[in-house]
Amino acid sequence: MLILASASPRRRQLLSWLNLPFEINVADIDETPLPGESPDVYTLRLAQAKAEAVASRLNPMSDADLILASDTTVSLDGEILGKPADERVARDMLTRLRGRKHQVFTAVALFIPGKTLLAELCTVDVPMRVYSDAEIAAYISSGDPMDKAGAYAIQHAGFHPVDKLDGCFAAVMGLPLCHVMRLLHQAGNPLSLNMPAHCLEGLGYNCTIAARIYPIYKS
Repeated sequence: MLILASASPRRRQLLSWLNLPFEINVADIDETPLPGESPDVYTLRLAQAKAEAVASRLNPMSDADLILASDTTVSLDGEILGKPADERVARDMLTRLRGRKHQVFTAVALFIPGKTLLAELCTVDVPMRVYSDAEIAAYISSGDPMDKAGAYAIQHAGFHPVDKLDGCFAAVMGLPLCHVMRLLHQAGNPLSLNMPAHCLEGLGYNCTIAARIYPIYKS
């Protein structure tokens, strides 16, 4: 059984595209950055810690238990932008991001029986469009930014914050599926799904990088 160590509805949605049965077992860890910790190192550390936290609760584990954990960090000029504490912070984040390129780091960790932990980090440069103050206000009034790192969701159809992405759309949402498939392959569970087709159908995004991540997509 595959166990997802996350309560995120977006991660549940994306993981369901792999057509694998899975259960939810939410990790509860301290997500405070360490002094001087860079966003990429921070993100990878949290994903690994989440997988290990769930694994510790399930010991002894069945041979079928694989634990998948993920963490996503929005970073602007090296600064970690977490979930906004209130509407004022959300407005400030969206204003700072407007018309600029920032980084989204999403790490995935897979805990395998036998105490093996595999992990990967996906980094995406995200160019934001020049949206107006009125668009920011309308988006904040929808309530959507309040549980999102960086105060935005790339997939929000009404706000549509990102302009001409060239990277993993699913990673910005919270779960880079080709990276997940690569980890599962390493764990002895290869999948032959056409994930670029799923991303095109489900997200409206024409992926150009899948072949670099998961060799099955190479022509």
